[in-house]
Amino acid sequence: MSEGATPTVAVLGGGIGGLSAAQELGERGFDVAVYEANDRFGGKARSVPAAFDDGPTLPGEHGFRFFPGFYWHVTDTMARIPDGDGSVADNLVATSETLIGSVTDDEVVSSTRTPRTPDEWVRQLKPGIAGDGVSGAEAGFFLERLLVVATSCRERVEEEFEAVTWWEFIDADDFSEGYRRNLGRSTQLLVALDPKRASARTVSKIYIQLLRGALDPSLDAERILSGPTSEAWIDPWTDYLDSLGVALHPGHRLTHIGCDGRRVTGATVEADGEEHEVEADYYVAALPVEVMANLVTDDLVRGAPSLAGIEQLDTAWMNGIQFFLREDVPLAHGHQIYPDSPWALTSISQQQFWDDYDLRERTDGAVGGVLSVIVSDWNTPGTVHDKPATECSPEEVREEVWAQLTAHLDGERQGLTEENVYDWALDPALSPTDGGMTNEEPLLVNTVGSLHHRPEADTEIENLTLAADYVHTNTDLACMEGANEAARRATNAIVARSGLRADPCEVHDLTEPKLFEPLKRQDQVRYRFGLPHPGEARKNASRLVRRLRPRV
Repeated sequence: MSEGATPTVAVLGGGIGGLSAAQELGERGFDVAVYEANDRFGGKARSVPAAFDDGPTLPGEHGFRFFPGFYWHVTDTMARIPDGDGSVADNLVATSETLIGSVTDDEVVSSTRTPRTPDEWVRQLKPGIAGDGVSGAEAGFFLERLLVVATSCRERVEEEFEAVTWWEFIDADDFSEGYRRNLGRSTQLLVALDPKRASARTVSKIYIQLLRGALDPSLDAERILSGPTSEAWIDPWTDYLDSLGVALHPGHRLTHIGCDGRRVTGATVEADGEEHEVEADYYVAALPVEVMANLVTDDLVRGAPSLAGIEQLDTAWMNGIQFFLREDVPLAHGHQIYPDSPWALTSISQQQFWDDYDLRERTDGAVGGVLSVIVSDWNTPGTVHDKPATECSPEEVREEVWAQLTAHLDGERQGLTEENVYDWALDPALSPTDGGMTNEEPLLVNTVGSLHHRPEADTEIENLTLAADYVHTNTDLACMEGANEAARRATNAIVARSGLRADPCEVHDLTEPKLFEPLKRQDQVRYRFGLPHPGEARKNASRLVRRLRPRV
């Protein structure tokens, strides 16, 4: 970079992390170019048009976008993206309730609004903590486990709780099926966190944040977009980036990152069958973990040893299917979760939230609603074909998902019938094979010990940063919020290294109740002396009593 010249930045990847980095850098005066492999920006969040024979093209998605209350970074970014007379953040709509479906019992509808009276507090907490089949003693033990994390020092959380699974941490095998279903597997219904593989550190932190969102009057517990993702968010975003002078290059797949062991010397992208060399002063690798793992070379690891751990990170499937309905069926004004469904299903009826996107108007009356469903467990056999989703054909996935959904709802809901299904669309990242399916876009899972393999956004290579959801962040989860936070950290590193006079991005930690701070400081002293958290001693005593108790 010549003296006085505007620093150039190549952002490699146009998902949430890449677009977030491009916005932060573009707003600070950098000369930015984004290279994205797909023909549409937005990564896993983008809408993918679903075209049907002799019918309309409908807004397909990889799933549905979910913005819990603790999402600060990504919603702050959205608030700075112009859209009409306001911003993209204005397109976030709060839900008011969650429907919990069951095969054996009646549906339960829980409010997502902040409780105001003691009765409302009881009604709101009961489905989340003492749900179907969870005894009072089990709910109390579970809350004690959360309090142990909330009152533990950071060092203990990152060492001890990172080394044990959530399943083990809450003693799931020692309790009832209702406890395992409602509390052991609950976070798998929202994010790809297999409780038997994910670390207690990650699951407990996110669980506490979700509870905080439900109980903090300053937050909306759950928000979704007021239209298909690309129309409500991604398209205004790329328009804004264009106005900042950011060069956007869709259809450019990264094939190689050159490195001399100290600096990135260039990047190779392929477009229309031809390879092109990309040169810049700084590079932001904003790629999914499974893609980045295949691009890490010995030269890159020599320059940035922290990149060596990327290939140790694991992924899981969390993909969606949309049922387009002739007549809309708004099951609840919010999400529907099915805790005992074999495939860990969640769904949402979206048209009721899409004020500015009327499916009926856009399809000449053919389609009135869309039920978006996410499958979080692809490895457990289903109820119809008795095999996991990974081994099913797309048609079998469709049959299985529909059967599990309708089995969990009370009676036959008006309109939720096969006759009302106009058509359906499976996540296009899933491709059929002879033995089932492959997945081009899996999701990072925070398995036990994976924290120590996750690199910082600011790598040891002086002109390479990372902006992806596998990066070590305060958010600590493979999600849009984590990718955005990583992009902010990458931007701050580039600002510092370039010498450009610009304010750094704000980076926030997860907010936890301040009343726990004195207990955390006390635990830090105990940790330094090698002493366990007091709650662990109570857990061990409780476990001993349970295992000595005669079984009837």
